[in-house]
Amino acid sequence: MTHNFSRSQTIRKPVSVTTGGVVAAQHVKAAEIGAAVLEDGGDAVDAAVAVSFAMGVLEPWMSGPAGGGAMMIWRADEQKAYALTYGMKSPKALDTKAFPLAKDGKAADLFPWKSVVGDKNVQGPLSIAVPGTVAGASLAHDAFGKMSWNDLLQPAIKEAKAGLHVDWYAALVIASATRALSVDPDAATMFLEDGQWPTIAGWTALSEKRISLSKVASTLTQLGEAGAQDFYTGDIAAAMVKDVQDKGGFLSMEDLAAYSVAFEEPLDIPYRGSRILATPTLTAGPTLADTLGQLENMFDPSQELGMKPSAEAFQSYAKALQSSYERRLVSMGDQDAPHSPSCTTHFSIVDRHGNMVSMTQTLLSLFGSRVVSPSTGFLMNNGIMWFDPEPGHPNSLAPDKRCLMNVCPVIGEKGGRRFALGASGGRKIMPAVMHLSSFLTDFDMSLEDAFHHPRMDVSGGDTIVADENLSSEIIAALSSNNQVTTTKRTAFPYAFACPAGVLREKENNMGCTEIMSPWGDAVSERTK
Repeated sequence: MTHNFSRSQTIRKPVSVTTGGVVAAQHVKAAEIGAAVLEDGGDAVDAAVAVSFAMGVLEPWMSGPAGGGAMMIWRADEQKAYALTYGMKSPKALDTKAFPLAKDGKAADLFPWKSVVGDKNVQGPLSIAVPGTVAGASLAHDAFGKMSWNDLLQPAIKEAKAGLHVDWYAALVIASATRALSVDPDAATMFLEDGQWPTIAGWTALSEKRISLSKVASTLTQLGEAGAQDFYTGDIAAAMVKDVQDKGGFLSMEDLAAYSVAFEEPLDIPYRGSRILATPTLTAGPTLADTLGQLENMFDPSQELGMKPSAEAFQSYAKALQSSYERRLVSMGDQDAPHSPSCTTHFSIVDRHGNMVSMTQTLLSLFGSRVVSPSTGFLMNNGIMWFDPEPGHPNSLAPDKRCLMNVCPVIGEKGGRRFALGASGGRKIMPAVMHLSSFLTDFDMSLEDAFHHPRMDVSGGDTIVADENLSSEIIAALSSNNQVTTTKRTAFPYAFACPAGVLREKENNMGCTEIMSPWGDAVSERTK
């Protein structure tokens, strides 16, 4: 039990129904930007491109052009899904000898690998991997976009010119990483004040403090006018590489020029008369398939009292998640600590025609490598941390190697309903997607009820972390065979993943985001 918080406070995010498109994102301004693209006749993919770049400005510590991710796309006219993974990749010139193992200890951030001297795989220029977000957004746009690339970047450019608004939540996030940000002079200059986290308004005042993102605005303007390839072979690439190499990193022009992505056939997961479509490789999609496959033979949702998950259902969730994560850790080498802070954002979009995008993007850690490219203004990723620095393991560090990610964007359908889901939150992501998928398919919950229903996290650790609002019967049942910690759903830090989803039923669309996310919201396009 978390003792310091109100016992009686309730928080809700009502879900409204519309025949227009809906964007659900971790920042309300980005959702509004996506909804405006839909109003202007843009496709769901157009809205996704605009939201992607806007999120990199509005929440620069979570994601950005210098990161990576994955998406699922649904095309209504084809009745077909497309999977696209654009994760980060280790540089070709990476020298594994640059990451000597410390005598003892674990890595200082998301992963319990053996510790590297100076945490050089976690923070700083050596931790930077080849980014993929721009390539992923560009490929999706080339295939399905209707609006011009340059036009879709303009809202992000406008936000960058205005600067990053430092409200209480932004100040809290920056404060949590002040020590790490102070190491890189350019990161410190951008986010800190005299080496300290930025001050905000007092008890009763409103803050209009802003952090300058003028370099980001200039770079995005160049990217809009020159096109996405400039990020990989043009002036932006050259500036970014020079900055990273000047700081001692491995990233090269050859790495960027060689980076490529392609559409894949989605992982098609049949589940109790429903269908879940997920990314097939280097993500949590296969682990989701493993979990759902086990659940089919566990509890019977038709026997659940009141058609809400019972203690038996939650015991089944726990058992399936524990088993699938045990296999994931052995076969895939992904062993990040389940309760460390991660840096990811997710948004889901449905347009008025029923096209959908479920898109997750990340810098990996909060503020990525905590290194800023001064010429571009971009925070750089720390994708090298995704690898085990000890040789001879499934995910051991090596040059020119793609990173395994925890992202899990999905498209699901049952009966007359189709939904797009995903979340941020490191290894907490897949359990959240599993819970919501089950709530929507096994129990036919409304989107609003599914997002408000208490969840738990079971993602490879020894302890189940359960929402204290789960019933005493469920907590008792989970505790009978497991170590269980109960906690409150809070705005910071997140004990559970932070999901965003949309749902379409017949011609009606709706969306919702994590109820505790202070910035997240679902926004509908205005219909005439």
